[in-house]
Order: sequence, then C-alpha cells, then structure tokens
Amino acid sequence: MMELKIDRVTKNYGSKIACDRISMTLGKGIYGLLGANGAGKTTLMRMMCGVLNPTSGTISYDGIDVSREEYRDHLGYLPQDFGYYPEFTAQDFMMYVAALKGMPKSRAKVKTAELLEMVSLKNEAKKRIKTFSGGMKQRLGIAQALLNDPKILVLDEPTAGLDPKERIKFRNIISRMGADRIILLSTHIVSDIEHIADTILVMKNGQLIHNGSLEEIISVIRGKVWECTVTQKAADELTANYPVINTRNAGDDVFLRMVCDEKPCENAENAEAALEDLYLYYFSGEENGR
Repeated sequence: MMELKIDRVTKNYGSKIACDRISMTLGKGIYGLLGANGAGKTTLMRMMCGVLNPTSGTISYDGIDVSREEYRDHLGYLPQDFGYYPEFTAQDFMMYVAALKGMPKSRAKVKTAELLEMVSLKNEAKKRIKTFSGGMKQRLGIAQALLNDPKILVLDEPTAGLDPKERIKFRNIISRMGADRIILLSTHIVSDIEHIADTILVMKNGQLIHNGSLEEIISVIRGKVWECTVTQKAADELTANYPVINTRNAGDDVFLRMVCDEKPCENAENAEAALEDLYLYYFSGEENGR
C-alpha cells in the first residue's frame, strides 16, 4: 500500500485559519496544488513535511504519523526557498545533505552520482553552486530531495523564476518520477500543473474546494468562458467589470477572452475552457497573504 492520509487537518495562526479541516487521501501519482497567495498551500505542505504541527487533525503515511522519525524516512521536500551553501560544489552539497539524513558515505556517493546525472548536472558536479543558474539550483534541489529515495515528494513552487526551457526540463524530470511515488507540486504557473498532474487540488481561503482530474476540474466553468471582439471603449468597460484572461488587438478593435457566469456582451460566444480560466475565475483580484 502507498497512502498518504490527511484527516480533518486545521492550522490556526492566532485568529487566522490558514488551513480549515482539510481531508484527502493521496496514492501514487502527481498532484497539482493550485491557489492564490494566502490560500494555505505552503502551510499545508509544511504540515505534511512535519515542519509545522497541525492545530488539529492528523497526517499519516501507511499508518505512520507525521510526527514519527519513520515518516521522515519516506519524505523528500523541496521548499520554495531551499537552503544551500554557495561555496559548496554540487557534489559536496549532496554529500552534506546525505550526512544529515544519516546515509552511509559509500551509499551517498553512489546516490549522489546517480541523481546528479538524472537532473543533468553530472558535468557540473564539481562546480560551486554560486555559479549555477536558477534552473540548475532548482534541479539540484530536486536531487537533494531524492537522496533517501522517498515515497512522498513535496515540491513548493519549484519552477518559480525559471525560463521556459528550464521549466520544461524540470517538468519532464517530475513526470518520470510519478509512477512509483506520491508527488505534491504547488505552483502559480498553471501550465506546469496542466501538463503533468494526474490530479488537481484547488485551495481557497484555507479550504480544499476541488479535487479531481483536469477534465473534472474544468467542468466547473464550462459555459462560463467567453470570447468577443469589440471596440476599444467597450473593451475598457468589460475589463473594468469582468475577469479578462486575454486581450489582443484585432485591427481597430480588441479581442477579449473572459470568464464569468453570465454573457458579458451581446456578441460574446462561449469558448473551450482551460485550467487557466478556472484559476482566474476563482482567484482574480485576490490579495497576497500568508
């Protein structure tokens, strides 16, 4: 069995509820976690990794509670800002993390070489991390999270700041690992989740509001995505009143793509819904927060 169970988990920060009675069971596969800043994503992930204690509720893997050392043996974690020593080489850093995890030196050497090759850093193994690009550092972050061959891999905003080429490379690495692991991936970059997630989780105001396949999730906004071509004056009015996903010049007029419950103007027509449309539908205009 491979089952990560989250049972009625709540986390309070004073009077603020960051996570509100979240329950779900995760098996093998890649789970994409979507939500605006302040939705509670990072708080949930930190609780799943034992970094934060829940105010109430339980988290367990195959019956092993998150508070036990045995749980951590199954866990790999890449936080949003993972710590590294700039003067270390990639190889030295991996060996250092392996030592912190209690791995025998001989096994750590073999695993380090294997993982650096997997994330395409074999030729940079003896280069200092301070010389690495953002994408290279993130790939090193994935490698260190995999040192103990974890069955649970938690990745918080792993593609933030990467250029498109690096993001594609990163997505391909994650995709290859989803067959025999539970992978939870949080990101604001909707296309990353759309491309690789088997299941999509949507959080808002500390609650899990959707949990399903891409097809199931998108069905929520079918009939609510609209496209139209209007004058600049009409475009300004529509933009002020509706969440606009896309706008572009169309000769003297303006093409708009919007998401809203009702038909926004007379010549608007329904369009095929995408995950980005759903994100805007739920989170347009939300403030940044915890």
